[in-house]
Amino acid sequence: MPTPQDIAADYLAVWNTPDDEERRRRLEQWTPDAEYRDPLMRGRGRDGIAAMIAGARAQFPGHEFRPRGTPDGHGAFARFSWTLAPTGGPAVAGGTDIVRLDGRGRIAEIVGFRDGGGT
Repeated sequence: MPTPQDIAADYLAVWNTPDDEERRRRLEQWTPDAEYRDPLMRGRGRDGIAAMIAGARAQFPGHEFRPRGTPDGHGAFARFSWTLAPTGGPAVAGGTDIVRLDGRGRIAEIVGFRDGGGT
């Protein structure tokens, strides 16, 4: 099983990948029916999640997701926090995501929470 640090790094890399084809390639490491949900967005399946991320990236051009704090986890779950910021700039948003892995260590489900501003 991947470590919580590896899960967080790989997950944020998917969101930070600007190229749609490369992002879809990275999503091949997730389950085919993976599901993402937070208070503002939902995506189901690799194609649905890829489209959701592309839409979010279009809303925040020039921004990147950065890890915040130390990821942790137990069993099939990992938890980590992140910030969203313009490249080289201060955070404009933040959140915490809970990831559930399948028996093969692939991301199967993500539940996201907004942590307010750039805290």
